[in-house]
Order: sequence, then C-alpha cells, then structure tokens
Amino acid sequence: MYDNTCKFLAEIFSIDFASWLLGEPITLTKIEPSELSLEPIRADSVIFLQSSEIILHIEFQTRTDEAMAFRMLDYWVRLYQKHPNKEIHQTVIYLKPTNSTLAFQTSFNAKQLNHNFNVIRLWEQPTEIFQKYQGLLPLAVLTQTDDATATLRTIKQIIDSIEDEKIKANIAAATAIISGLALDKEVIQRLLRSEIMKESVIYQEILMEGLAEGKAQGLAQGKAQGLAEGLVEGLAEGEVKAANQIALNMIHSGFDLDLISQMTGLTTAQIQKLQ
Repeated sequence: MYDNTCKFLAEIFSIDFASWLLGEPITLTKIEPSELSLEPIRADSVIFLQSSEIILHIEFQTRTDEAMAFRMLDYWVRLYQKHPNKEIHQTVIYLKPTNSTLAFQTSFNAKQLNHNFNVIRLWEQPTEIFQKYQGLLPLAVLTQTDDATATLRTIKQIIDSIEDEKIKANIAAATAIISGLALDKEVIQRLLRSEIMKESVIYQEILMEGLAEGKAQGLAQGKAQGLAEGLVEGLAEGEVKAANQIALNMIHSGFDLDLISQMTGLTTAQIQKLQ
C-alpha cells in the first residue's frame, strides 16, 4: 500500500519529484517495467520515469533489503540496454527510520565491478522542502520533524488551500495512507476529512482491489466445489469477502469507521471485529 501510493505520487507529480531529486522541473513519462524484459521486476516498489535525455529510477522502501544493491545494478543494466544514450539517475528512498547499515549502502561491489546509486533516508530530510511541492506533501510527516502531528496539521492546511478538487483528493488520500507510518490512525482521521479522500484515485483503487480479491476467493471456492449451487454460494461468499477486504484495506489506510461502513455495508460492530 505504501509503496504503491508513493509510486502513484511519483508518476502523477513527476515534475515535483524531478525538482527534488534532479534539481530541475523536468517533465517525465513512465517506463513500464515490462519494457525491460528479462525476469519479472518487483513492480510494487519501483518506478521508472524518463525524459528525452534522462531516466529517473526510484525505489521506495519501508524496510531494508540485502539484495537492494544488486537489484539497482540489475535495473541499471536493463535500462542501459534499452536506452544506452540516456543519463540514468537511481535513488532508493527509505520511508521508515532504521539503524540498519543497509540503509546507508550506496554501491554494489564485486571484484572489478563497482556500481553507485543514491540513497535518501526521509527522516533526515528537511521538512520545508516537502512543503514546497504538492506531490511531496504526503511524505512530509516522515521527514526530519520534531512533531509529526504538528507537521500533518500544517500539511492539512496546505491541502485545504488546493483549488483543484481532484488534486486535493489525491493528495489528501496519499497523505492519510503514508502518514500511517508515523502517526496513529486516530490522529490522521481527526485532521484529514474522509469525504474528500473518497473522491481520489487512490481511494477507488483500495475499493477495487478489495472487491477483486474477495470475488476471486469466492469464485475459486465455488469452482472447487464443482456444483452450480456451489459456484453461486461461492460468489455470494465472495461478495462478503470483498466487503471485508475493502474494509481491511480502508482500516489499514486510516479511514474512519463511519465511512467504511457507508462504502462496504458492514456494521460498525463488524468493522470493529475486523480491527
């Protein structure tokens, strides 16, 4: 959820991310992982953006990974094979504080091979930078702040001043999700209005993922029973599982109980049981 939300921000607000990471407000377009062939890419945490001269590769991480350095080399080779004339910028962005030395690893070394990449630990970044760009607002709570709640309150005021309702909804939803890495959901619910968030693309994806997963489970169960009535029962149970999965996704993303009940049809007691 966190990785995908960050990827959404980087894609929709690519100029803001370019301004931050490259120092230039460059317009970037997305490179689909499927274009890089070879073995499947971990599409849940990585995004590739390009201009006519530059490729920006960003990897979002909530935890460290021993294979990260090699993976950055692997991605660089794939990108170079496809775009040998473009400058490639690679950055791993760690979202949660950690004492692991892996969060400080900026190169892959093996015999005569040496590959370097950039690493950003969000908790070391000045908060002011993330208040300058709309696309970076949802990350502000994870930055170098002494009071995450006060920072979220400031971000909320900036979000309220956004005139474009679609952008406002997307930023609010992304902020609610990502802030869950640093703050209790009660604090997030108190500061961010859920009626705005439900208009966002991110919110709709949460609903669709839950619906698809629940229906898939119901279909699988019905087919396994091998009877027509079993399939019907499986589908019916799938609807229930879909509602439960949607509710779980919304719970994890910090939505309030009333809104979850409204969108899923579950009672408050049923939602509290899921919690």
